[in-house]
Amino acid sequence: MGSPPGIGKREREILTAIVETYISTGEPVGSRTIARKNRESLSPASIRNVMSDLADAGFLEQPHASAGRIPTPQAYRFYVKQLTGEARLSPADESLIQGNLQGSSDVEEFMERTSHVLSLISHGVGVTVTSAHGQRNELEHVYFQRQGDKKVLAVVVMRNGLVRDRVLRLTDDLQASDLEIAANYINQNFRGWQMEAVRNEIAKRVQQERTEYDRLMNSVEQLYTQGALATDGAQQTVFVEGASNLVINEQDRERLRQLLATLEERQRIVDLLSAYLDARQEAVRVVVGLEDAVPHLNNFVLIGTPARVGDEVIGSLAVIGPTRLDYEHTITAVSYIARMFDQFWNEST
Repeated sequence: MGSPPGIGKREREILTAIVETYISTGEPVGSRTIARKNRESLSPASIRNVMSDLADAGFLEQPHASAGRIPTPQAYRFYVKQLTGEARLSPADESLIQGNLQGSSDVEEFMERTSHVLSLISHGVGVTVTSAHGQRNELEHVYFQRQGDKKVLAVVVMRNGLVRDRVLRLTDDLQASDLEIAANYINQNFRGWQMEAVRNEIAKRVQQERTEYDRLMNSVEQLYTQGALATDGAQQTVFVEGASNLVINEQDRERLRQLLATLEERQRIVDLLSAYLDARQEAVRVVVGLEDAVPHLNNFVLIGTPARVGDEVIGSLAVIGPTRLDYEHTITAVSYIARMFDQFWNEST
């Protein structure tokens, strides 16, 4: 694997030691600390010279005149490229992940649990997004239950295992018998259809068949127009867990406040992951500095991958945290969980 000009074997080893030491301690790293770890037994003076060269090349910065050095985003990017991808999770971590994820009843529960376990493993923020695409966005069945005057509970079950429910407030009251007839009509006519196709076809049939099936289509139209078959806009569900980890890890309170504001906005999380996670990618991607998508996240890192079932992507999972993150450990955990996701879905269908 190639190195930038001026980065030879010695510079690479010292830079790697600095990055790993800073990740471990969170304190600026001095030459004496590296000298104690250096296999070539270089003197602190020799290491200081190398560190000075690395600083000139943009890999290190000095927060205070008398302090040691800390890695720059450029250093983290270089460090990530040197990782072999051969690391394995410890038996304890594998047990933690399996204990949290096994027994999930459906894809949505699996992804919700994944956001939790990612935050535990990485000490960052675990973020997962489920997205109903392709065949996974097919309708299985609907169920309506009267909740009172002009109020109906609508439950929509899709073939990807996702279940969505919402309370609808209608303009005209519908009796239980009306709701049963409407549900039967939808289930008998549209089971296995793509959700978008179901909505389009119902809209068309409401106009074409109103006179022939007036009462039935009036019921179906009310339920449809009040959102019974809606799938939350972009058809994506977001789970975020572990924001409290950043209170410990991130010293810049203003950047922390801005990140938390970003995490509170569901669509911004979807946009952030969409900006950096390509459905075509096979490996876990590491992005150091997220300023291209969100300008104030320049000192944060995203480690993520699409959630794939065979060749189909139906979501994504990632960790967002400060640049001082245990990269190798987190990459390995994200990869492991992505494989579990594929296995879980294939076993549940």
